[in-house]
This record gives sequence, C-alpha cells and structure tokens, in this order.
Amino acid sequence: MINIRQSTPADGERAVQIWRDAVDATHDFLRPEDRVAIEQEVAGFLPAAPLWLAVDGADRPIGFMLLDGASMEALFIDPAHRGEGVGRALITHALERHPILTTEVNEQNMQAVGFYEHMGFIPIGRSERDGQGRAYPLIHLRFGGAD
Repeated sequence: MINIRQSTPADGERAVQIWRDAVDATHDFLRPEDRVAIEQEVAGFLPAAPLWLAVDGADRPIGFMLLDGASMEALFIDPAHRGEGVGRALITHALERHPILTTEVNEQNMQAVGFYEHMGFIPIGRSERDGQGRAYPLIHLRFGGAD
C-alpha cells in the first residue's frame, strides 16, 4: 500500500538516495561532470525541501514530489518501485490540491516523457536549456485547464 505524507528532516538522506538511484536509472544522457554538479546542488537543498513522500507500509520513502504551488518541480521514484503506481499516487495527490498542474521534463528522458503523456499531461512549450542553463532541453507540460 502506498501512503503519501510530508517529509521530515529525518527523510533527507533517503530522498537524496531516491534522487540518485532514479537519475542513474533514467538520465543516461547527462554528461558525467554535469551529473556530479547536479548531485551536489540537489544534496544541498533536497533534505530541507518540503517534499511529499510516497511511503510503503513500513513508512519507508519510495518516491517523492516537490510542489511549488501548482508547479511540480520534482518527481522521482525509487527504481525498485517503478511500475507500482508510486508516480501516479503522487500526481493524484498533487491534482487533488491543484487541478491545473504544470511541470517540466528533460526531453531526453523518454521514459518520463511517456509517463507524463500517459498521465494526461500535454506539452505547452519547450526550452533549449534546463533551469541551470545546461544544454538539456526541457518540455513544459500542463495537466488540466483550457488549451
């Protein structure tokens, strides 16, 4: 059973591990030096970020989402739990709070692009660079609202 709860400071290390494992499983397009730099950035802010966690029956985090209002800034699932509805549960949780939800996804992360499309998100734009100015194109997506 998947439960959703807010993170606590004690969850920080596990959230970074989920991020690391998920990126290693899906972001093979990252240059090694960028991967290292991004992890340093993530490790610096993620433990203190107000995350929504998907947890298993033992309350162990198996995925997380970062919401900033109606913008989903991050969604990462432990690769050992992919295909179990964790991402769907987190997105459903977000949509209960924000029926019009936006997010961005790396264009090269075809698994994530397919997941978001399957969930009903539609592309509304594209950027040539990520939020840190690196040459990793982003697709901007929206769920809900008028076209």
